[in-house]
Amino acid sequence: MKSLRSTIGLAVLVVSGLALAAPNLEERATGGYVQNPSGTASFTMYSGCGSPACGISASGFTAAISQLAFGSSPGAGAGDACGRCFALTGSADPYSPAFTGPFHSVVVKVTDMCPVQGNQQWCGQTTSDQKNQFNEPVHFDLCEDTGAAATFFPTGHDALTGTFTEVSCSEWSGGDGAPQFTGACLEGESAGFWPSVGCGNKGTAPS
Repeated sequence: MKSLRSTIGLAVLVVSGLALAAPNLEERATGGYVQNPSGTASFTMYSGCGSPACGISASGFTAAISQLAFGSSPGAGAGDACGRCFALTGSADPYSPAFTGPFHSVVVKVTDMCPVQGNQQWCGQTTSDQKNQFNEPVHFDLCEDTGAAATFFPTGHDALTGTFTEVSCSEWSGGDGAPQFTGACLEGESAGFWPSVGCGNKGTAPS
C-alpha cells in the first residue's frame, strides 16, 4: 500500500489540459513561519550590514526582515526570505500622524534578519501574536550602508508604515558578494514568489 506521502508526491493537477506535478511536502517552506508575497509593513533603518544572516552581502539596496517572515533564528543560517526582492512604499509616519509626505518607494533585496530578541517593538511578531506594536505583521529594516534608507525615508522621518510587494529581482539594481559561511544562501532571488521555496526555512518560528 502506498504511503500518504507517496500518494501526494505523485499527485498531478490538470489545468487547462496540462498535467502539472504537485510539489512534494518536503519542498515547501516549513516551520510555522508566516511568509506572504504582499501586505502591510513597518519600516526603520539600521547600519552595519556587512555580515548579514543570509551569509552574503550585496552592493544594492538591502534590508533585514522580521524573524517571523525571515524563516530562521539567530545563528541558524539563511531563511527562505534570503535573496527575495520587495518593492516597499511608505504611506505614514506612526510618530507624526499629521505628516502627509512626500513618501517614496524602493526595491530592496533581503539579506538579513531582524530578530525578535532585542527588537520587540518592531520585529516582535510571533506565531501567537503576529503583529508588532504598530499593528504590522512584517517589518523591514532598511540598510543605511547601501543607500536604501536615504532613498526611502523622507528627511526627518526614520520610521514609517506602508506596503510591500514581492517583485522579480530583475527590478533590483546591485550585485551579490561572496559567501561568508557554509550554507550561505540568496536563492530567493531566482525562486518563484512565495509560497515557492528558495533557501528554505530553518527550525521553527518564534512563538
